[in-house]
Amino acid sequence: MATGEAEAGETRRTWHKALDLNELPEGRVKTVVLGLESVCMTRFQGEYAALSNHCPHQGGPLGEGSIEGGFLRCPWHGWDYDPRTGSPPEGYGDCVPTYPVEVRDDGVYVAIEEEALHVRTATDVIAETLTAWGVRACFGMVGHSNLGLADALRRQVEAGHLRYFGIRHEGAASLACSAYGKLTGRPAACLSIAGPGATNLLTGLWDANVDRSPLLALTGQVDTQVLGPGAFQEIDLPAAFGKVAQWSQPVLHGSRYAELANLACKSAILNRGVSHLFFPDEVQTLPAPDTPAGGPDGRLPSRAIAPPADALDAAVARLKAAKRPVIIVGHGARFDMPAILELAQLLRCPVVTTFKGKGLVADDHPLGCGVLGRSGTPIASWFMNESDVLLVLGASFSNHTGITPKKPIIQVDFDAMTLGKFHAVDVPVWGEIAATVSPLRERLSGAVSAIDQRPEIAERWALWRAEKASREADDRGNGVCSAAIFASLGRRAPENAILAVDVGNNTYSFGRYFECRRHSVLMSGYLGSIGFALPAAMGAWAATQEDDPRFRGRCVLSISGDGGFGQYMGELLTAVKYDMDITHVLLRNDQLGKITKEQRAGGWPAWQTTLHNPRFAEYAKLCGALGLEVHAKEELDEVFERAIAHRGPSLVEILADPELI
Repeated sequence: MATGEAEAGETRRTWHKALDLNELPEGRVKTVVLGLESVCMTRFQGEYAALSNHCPHQGGPLGEGSIEGGFLRCPWHGWDYDPRTGSPPEGYGDCVPTYPVEVRDDGVYVAIEEEALHVRTATDVIAETLTAWGVRACFGMVGHSNLGLADALRRQVEAGHLRYFGIRHEGAASLACSAYGKLTGRPAACLSIAGPGATNLLTGLWDANVDRSPLLALTGQVDTQVLGPGAFQEIDLPAAFGKVAQWSQPVLHGSRYAELANLACKSAILNRGVSHLFFPDEVQTLPAPDTPAGGPDGRLPSRAIAPPADALDAAVARLKAAKRPVIIVGHGARFDMPAILELAQLLRCPVVTTFKGKGLVADDHPLGCGVLGRSGTPIASWFMNESDVLLVLGASFSNHTGITPKKPIIQVDFDAMTLGKFHAVDVPVWGEIAATVSPLRERLSGAVSAIDQRPEIAERWALWRAEKASREADDRGNGVCSAAIFASLGRRAPENAILAVDVGNNTYSFGRYFECRRHSVLMSGYLGSIGFALPAAMGAWAATQEDDPRFRGRCVLSISGDGGFGQYMGELLTAVKYDMDITHVLLRNDQLGKITKEQRAGGWPAWQTTLHNPRFAEYAKLCGALGLEVHAKEELDEVFERAIAHRGPSLVEILADPELI
């Protein structure tokens, strides 16, 4: 309840009911929040009073103090004040402000001055600039060293320019942002306090760094006046972020706020990596009423950079002469697939992907041959081995992928350092992929000598699908086999679903058995971070709530083992809080199965890889999500259908055989 009154020439105040009559015992104090003010209510010698809840020395909460010897004592450092007037003992001048109080028939009322008009701050300028650059999602945790920045973000949320998701662990925030960038090509922001909040971000930031995902990290920092000697929660942020962030700057008193935000966004987008801004506490609320926000106009060049003529000539010559060319696409080619598939159709050649590129070409496409490498299909490796030239687009030649250096290789990448990174290639081509593939297609039109490999592709798929079908029948009585799990998920997942996968045996099986159609797949590639899947799904779901037609309204699923889910299982509460329509598929085998397998393969006994688990489906129910269990393969289709149809978070716990992967 609140009423307002003012007389001419007076400051307008609003009266708030602070206490019921006799709610506060004699000689006691209590904190109440009235409007936006935190107030210390006191009752001493029968008289009520209302004081500012902030001690003038260190900001201690006086409402958590006590009345001793006739004085209100600060709980932080023991300073005394008169509990009725806020005056200190005689001889001192550091008074606590007070508020007018009235005792009425229905309670004790306090008059609070109406909130002054907001004065635009340094962090308002930065938040406005970020949203002008298209930043639409922020994942993070609000804390004591980022409150001014958080308030600026709140204003952007209330204006409809930004969506904010409060997570349970900052590592989940940065992983969600990394996945968002991998999916969309645009940066999201993660927010943390100084110290432990900032260090918790590092895993997700490294994931973005090594997988070339644009991301903005916004961290608090201690006041500049105590920076250096080692204040509470102070760490050396430039050192901590020095290798993971390709751009990192402090926001200081004399900074050009809009320009810092401009450069952070530009660097994240063009360098495909992490940009970091850190904010000393007092700088966050510095007035900046007349500072205009920044934006991307005139700051981003066209990225359609064509390759040098001699490199293009060499690539054309190789492809003209090839009889059995094969195209290999990696994650870096994800936004260029229409042009790539047109070239493949001209060459009538197989298109295989790296594991990070899974789904970039549909497995039901006449030229699609699945994944190459440890998580792949025998189709992909067979065609690579039979090829006479490899055209590698947007792939980094990870040892897990297994692109053979024994074949002639044409490699195309926007990053010159990636070309021939691990071994020499025959034709390194420096250029953006689409800007390279299109002129290749034009110059090869009517001039190729490649055979039509489509009949062989169909034959190889028939062999592999027969093998997979036979594996679906495997049953040792110790859980459901992976071939059956991913065959069922392939039948029930919408054909354009976004799938976030974890690491471990569950992910290898997904790569091998799940057939992609129009799906998008997200994974922690070079970092291989356990626990990636659920936070990544949160990042993907945020993208589906935006206006981008590529992702709007698409189904989101995440897949992990029990070890991976346990890393960030608290984020299921985040998914429930924001009603995220995510289905999490959990393959439970009560062990770190991949590590057990590696120990045994290395001649060691399995040691310390068993897991003590709850019933995860019951845990999901306790969180407010739908939880379902599967104990037999005959249950899979019905349970997947029910979980995916559920509007909101759901979890499918599958008892999986750790050996039938």
